[in-house]
Amino acid sequence: MAIFKGSGVAIVTPMNEDFSVNFEKLGEMLEEQITSGTDAIIICGTTGESSTLNEDEHLQAIKYTVDKVAKRIPVVAGTGSNCTATAIRLSKEAAECGADALLVVTPYYNKATQKGLINHYTAIANEVADTPIIMYSVASRTGCNLQPETVATLFRDVENIVGIKEASGNISQVAQIMHLTNGEIDMYSGNDDQIVPILSLGGIGVISVIANVAPAQTHEVVAKYLAGDVAESCKLQLEMLPLVDALFCEVNPIPVKAGMNLMGKACGPLRAPLTEMEDANKERLAQAMRDYGLTVV
Repeated sequence: MAIFKGSGVAIVTPMNEDFSVNFEKLGEMLEEQITSGTDAIIICGTTGESSTLNEDEHLQAIKYTVDKVAKRIPVVAGTGSNCTATAIRLSKEAAECGADALLVVTPYYNKATQKGLINHYTAIANEVADTPIIMYSVASRTGCNLQPETVATLFRDVENIVGIKEASGNISQVAQIMHLTNGEIDMYSGNDDQIVPILSLGGIGVISVIANVAPAQTHEVVAKYLAGDVAESCKLQLEMLPLVDALFCEVNPIPVKAGMNLMGKACGPLRAPLTEMEDANKERLAQAMRDYGLTVV
């Protein structure tokens, strides 16, 4: 059974003005996501500024989220690292916290070989054998691509590797992964502008950035498709493209956190080395949000 079908939000990590994690605000955001129909919470992913959270904060955020969500929808914890031992430690502790699944990004900077990737994912999975793992392929950020043959090998040989968040942007690669896994892998779009294309190849959902500001709308794109209303799903996908473009005019999560603040969500600042959004880009984002029907305060 899939961990989830539908829209999973790669949720931002709200900060206080002193750059500490704002758990009270995180709790408010989690409740809003659940109320809006979001199908899963992905905590401590790229959008959650995981690379600047220390290990204690990382695990506190996971435990807080698991406890707050209280099994109403699945919680997927980001536990990837460029160090296999660190990824194993984070994965084991997240599993002990009660995370329903783990999202494990390819090891960044090292530029591991495909053999190295197989060894990396297998070592992690073996240490958390009772917890399902979603691989995360985003070479534009990590410099490391999970080749379709590698994905198929891991899916075939490692029982608790069950899915992949595919953010390569390469639809041909997605198709090849689905071909090599007989369409059985749980495929999630990692790009908000490719939800419908990936669903059309057998995907079952999205792990989404835009769902932070438009959770109900993102859920509806997937729900319509899975219910057989492909035309309406496609229409909704196309309508959100200008906002998606604006949300990625600077590196994620700079724009989405700015968007949350523009909506009055008070998610606070970004941790260095990320900087606040350029004024011209922020105005572009605010206009795209208004055009999409979102409230900008």
